[in-house]
Amino acid sequence: MRWLVIIMLLISGEAFSQQFPWKDYKLNAQGDTLNRIDIINRKQGPWVVRNESARGEPGYEEEGWYVHNRKDGEWRLFSLQGDLVGVEFYKWGLKDSVCKYYSKHGEIRLEQRWKAVNPDKLYDTLQIEDPDKFDTYRTVIVKNEGASLRHGLWKYYDPETGAVAKTENYVLGELQKEKRQAPATAKKEIEKPKEVQDFERKNAGKKKIKVRDGSTGN
Repeated sequence: MRWLVIIMLLISGEAFSQQFPWKDYKLNAQGDTLNRIDIINRKQGPWVVRNESARGEPGYEEEGWYVHNRKDGEWRLFSLQGDLVGVEFYKWGLKDSVCKYYSKHGEIRLEQRWKAVNPDKLYDTLQIEDPDKFDTYRTVIVKNEGASLRHGLWKYYDPETGAVAKTENYVLGELQKEKRQAPATAKKEIEKPKEVQDFERKNAGKKKIKVRDGSTGN
């Protein structure tokens, strides 16, 4: 009888966990579950996080997806007034790929590029493109420092004109120095007409050249 009670408790507990798989969650207006916490306290699925204004910094909300307590895929940032102010991408809970940030009016202000390093490994092996050879890649072993690496071209936009005001290029967290441009070559001489070239070749080496200029003698 005792074993029967234990079995019944196990069955009822399993049914309960299947019906209510989350230790904690919130419901939105449509009845969807958000901000889910599983039974081992990991964030899972869709989340909405509100960050209040602090120390002069404006508040914002972020919406995205968690997988086993790590941000994953696209996350969108909104001002507390509801304006889209950023789009970020995550891998293994770290920023990865292109992240863009906007003004409240929708103009792009900053474009970043990141490379996530697998936090489950002490070292990670990455393929990076050779900046001097198109479509050529080399293998680099990177020590995991627990953070994303700046990797690629960062663009800063002028808030008034919208044009790119500044760029920085990073390779695995290291800012690359701008390549010096080759010195400008001397201005190319204007090509002479064929008739002039023929004349100069014909009279090359002569000390004095008689030229008819159309004038009449007295």
